[in-house]
Amino acid sequence: MAANGWIPCGVFFDLAGRQAEVQRLEEKMASPGFWDRPQEAREILKNLRAAKGLLTKFSEVHQHWEDLGVLLSLIESEGDEAAREAETTAQAFLRELDAFELATLLDDELDINSAIVAIHPGAGGTESQDWAEMLLRMYLRWVESNGFKASMLDHQPGDEAGIKDATIEVEGEYAYGYLKAESGVHRLVRISPYDAAKRRHTSFASVFVLPQVAEVGDVEIRDEDLRIDTFRASGAGGQHVNKTDSAVRITHLPSGLVVQSQAERSQHRNRDFAMKILRARLWAWLREQEDKKLGHLEDAKKDIAWGSQIRSYVFQPYTLVKDHRTGHETGDVQAVMNGELNPFIDAFLRQRRVPAPARGSQP
Repeated sequence: MAANGWIPCGVFFDLAGRQAEVQRLEEKMASPGFWDRPQEAREILKNLRAAKGLLTKFSEVHQHWEDLGVLLSLIESEGDEAAREAETTAQAFLRELDAFELATLLDDELDINSAIVAIHPGAGGTESQDWAEMLLRMYLRWVESNGFKASMLDHQPGDEAGIKDATIEVEGEYAYGYLKAESGVHRLVRISPYDAAKRRHTSFASVFVLPQVAEVGDVEIRDEDLRIDTFRASGAGGQHVNKTDSAVRITHLPSGLVVQSQAERSQHRNRDFAMKILRARLWAWLREQEDKKLGHLEDAKKDIAWGSQIRSYVFQPYTLVKDHRTGHETGDVQAVMNGELNPFIDAFLRQRRVPAPARGSQP
C-alpha cells in the first residue's frame, strides 16, 4: 500500500493529514491550562478519539489487504483450498473496505456529535399524524439496530392517532453524521386505514436533524434571555392524564425561538429536555445569521417544504421506497419501516463526496 494513503478500489485516505491532526490535538492536550476549560477539553478529547479511531481502522484495512495478497500468492501452489479461502477473505475485505470508505465521508466538523431529530406531520390531520408516528418508529428501530441510544425529548400525541410532534435525542458518536441524510419531507402513499371508502391517500411529514451541541462554547444562553412557562401536558386522558403543570415551554427572547417538552411527568426533566432542543435550534439559527456559513443545514431546511419531498414511500398499488436525491430505491417497504435505512444513508453520503484527486501511478 502506498504511504500517501491510497488503498485499493479507488478509496483515498489522507494518512499524513490525519496523522498531523492527531499530533495537533495531542499538542493542545499538552498545553498549560488545558483542563481549566472543561468543555473545550471534552471536545478535543472527542475529536482525538475519533481521529485515532479512523487511523486504527486504516491500519486494519491495510493489514487485511496484505493478508489477502499472501493468500492469493498461495493459490498456485496449494490449489482449490487456497482459492476458496482467498475468495472468502476477498469478499470480507471488500465489505470492510466499503465500511471504511463510508467512515471517511463523515468528516464534517460536527458529524461526530449526537443528534436531535424532530418529526412534524404535515397538513391532513389524522393521516399525517399517523405517518409521523410511523417515521418515529422507523428511526427508533434504526437507532436500536445501529447501536445508538434514543431518548424522547418531546412527544405530543395526536387527537385520534399518531403524533402532533416528536423530538428525540440520538446519542452516540457520528449519530448526526449519519442522520443528517434524513432531513427533509417524507411522502407516504397508501390506502388509508382511516378511510371507510378505502381510497388512496398521500401524506407528508417533515424530519429535521440537528447536531447536539454543548451549552458552553458552542452557544451562550443567558438566563435573562429566557421566558419559561409551564402548563399541563396533553394526552389521551384516563388514568394517565397529566394532572400537574409538568410540561415546559421555553422562549428565547433574542431569537424568538420557542421550544417545549412534555415527554416526562417531571417538570425538571422536561426543562432539561427543552434546553437540549433549544441549544440545537439556537445553534442552527445563529449560523444561519452568519452569512449561511453552514450550507448543508440551509439546504436541509429548504428541503422541508411541501412538494419538495426527499423520499417517497409507496404502500399501494405497488411497494417502493425511493430517495429523490440519490435515486436509490427498494421494493421492500417493510424492511425500511423496520429501520433498514443504511443503504439510503450510504447513497446520500457517497453522493456528497468531493471527488478525489487524480490517482497517478501506484508503486
